[in-house]
Amino acid sequence: MDNPASGGIVRAMKPDHDILIVGGGLNGPALALALARGGLSVGVIDSLPIDTRSDPGFDGRAYALALASQRLLGAIGLWPRIAAEAQPMREIKVTDGRAGEGASPWMLHFDHAEIEEGPMGYMVEDRHLRGAFLAMMADAPRITQYAAETVTSQQADALGARIGLASGRALSAWLLVGCDGRRSGTAERAGIRRTGWGYGQTGVVCAVEHEKPHGGIAHQFFMPAGPLAILPLKGNRSSIVWSETDARAAELLAMPDADFLTALRPAFGSFLGEIGLAGARFGYPLGLTLADSFIAERLALVGDAAHGMHPIAGQGLNAGLRDVAALAQVLAEARGRGEDIGSTQVLRRYQQWRRFDTATLAAATDSVNRLFSNDNKTVRTLRDLGLGLVNRVPALRRGLMREAAGLTGDLPELMR
Repeated sequence: MDNPASGGIVRAMKPDHDILIVGGGLNGPALALALARGGLSVGVIDSLPIDTRSDPGFDGRAYALALASQRLLGAIGLWPRIAAEAQPMREIKVTDGRAGEGASPWMLHFDHAEIEEGPMGYMVEDRHLRGAFLAMMADAPRITQYAAETVTSQQADALGARIGLASGRALSAWLLVGCDGRRSGTAERAGIRRTGWGYGQTGVVCAVEHEKPHGGIAHQFFMPAGPLAILPLKGNRSSIVWSETDARAAELLAMPDADFLTALRPAFGSFLGEIGLAGARFGYPLGLTLADSFIAERLALVGDAAHGMHPIAGQGLNAGLRDVAALAQVLAEARGRGEDIGSTQVLRRYQQWRRFDTATLAAATDSVNRLFSNDNKTVRTLRDLGLGLVNRVPALRRGLMREAAGLTGDLPELMR
């Protein structure tokens, strides 16, 4: 039987799906919707039940979606479902200092009015993103969700990719995509090794409500143990990502609410008035991890399965969504030419497009975290002067703003 996706190879039978995606977090559903939009049939496997993933209290994070990522979500039809819950980021202020002592007089200030495209990005809570993705996949006839299923085996050869599930079910496809996070079982089963290290830091994540409006301004305050990000949400609320040493973070997570707020206030400051918790606290270990290869036989890795980095620049999800857009474009173009969409020749185009970009971004976030997560007086002086210098050079400042908005480099079509 000839299949147009097979490049003319005769197969005994058609696979269950054109593509199987392991991982139903955010990148997996985004890729599934992008591929289904292009006419491909997709199976999405996730170990958690849908009820768990759709629970508003499941994750607690909020994401700084770069403008390019917002364009992707618009192209696949998701943005209208979450636009009302998205808070535009109109300014970003980066400062250095110590908790309780205030910020350095040197500051890097980005204002969206300096670029033509509008807001640099949008803050969206995980609960809104995840719920919209699940609802859209449920409505998509070309997408099948396999929830509460765990992959126990995988094989690949010239005839396709096959996986076995813990339930005893077997599934096949032309291509397998791993979107299953930093400890990707998909990558491990394919023999793909990883390079990386932990930072000895944990990101303490929560939402706070405050007395005064934030004005759509995001703040990044660098402290000796790690940065504190104060990111605007809808209403008088902000998302907190507080990077602390593992030991201190464990203490912060174990504190009663009142004690936690007492610990937070010296770092947070009083510029938004009185603050209070607006939900649960979560802790996420921070580190760097990069897969030695983004591809294997009939396999591609996307998002944290390929690269995990420090949230210091808020680029983790954005880098994953750029993977999504690039892979979707590579596969669509290959399919249009009648190529085997799971062939190594096709997958190499994806790796060539994305690997250098993500390795460079990972190295940059690693360097920035090491530069700012220390209290050396000389280093502090030099980095503060650097912030001030960048702030005084409009062309350099605008270039960094466009980088933060995801508008630089070789953009996939879904992000243009």
